[in-house]
Amino acid sequence: MKNQLRPWTLSTICGLISLLMFSVQSCEPKGKEEGQEVIKEVVIQADEPEYFLLRPAVEQAYGYSHAIKIGNSIKVSGAVSMDDEGNPTAIGDLAQQMKNCYADLDKILKHFGCSFDDVVVENIFTTHMPLLLENAAYRAEIYKNNFPTGTWVGVKELALPEFMIEIELEVHKSD
Repeated sequence: MKNQLRPWTLSTICGLISLLMFSVQSCEPKGKEEGQEVIKEVVIQADEPEYFLLRPAVEQAYGYSHAIKIGNSIKVSGAVSMDDEGNPTAIGDLAQQMKNCYADLDKILKHFGCSFDDVVVENIFTTHMPLLLENAAYRAEIYKNNFPTGTWVGVKELALPEFMIEIELEVHKSD
């Protein structure tokens, strides 16, 4: 019975392959239709990235840009509680470090003509999750309309041992 079924299956497969090849050929664009040549041109314009340094000396020393805007998207590196020389501030005070992070993020958003209403992703890294949870209500003062998507991650340490929180953003700037 296998030998009788095999030729039928082979002919069916060949028929399907022929049908598929005919279908693919009929979908190919034609160079001429009714004596006229069809030419389509697609122009893709690349957006140049715009870099922003909040603390140029610190960012140059550590090798990062605090924010980069390409098109309508802005990626913001994690903000930590530091002064303009890169020294940690509000040591041991997660609530104040959080406020300092949001103050820096606000400066970056304003540089690009945005606000926290334009934030679509907020990721928070903390060395002390219970304290973050105790202070999370402060975020309602930052995000007055809607909260963005995001992730909160407890980590062993951040760039410097005094940092207790780091907040990074992704922003969509509407035209």
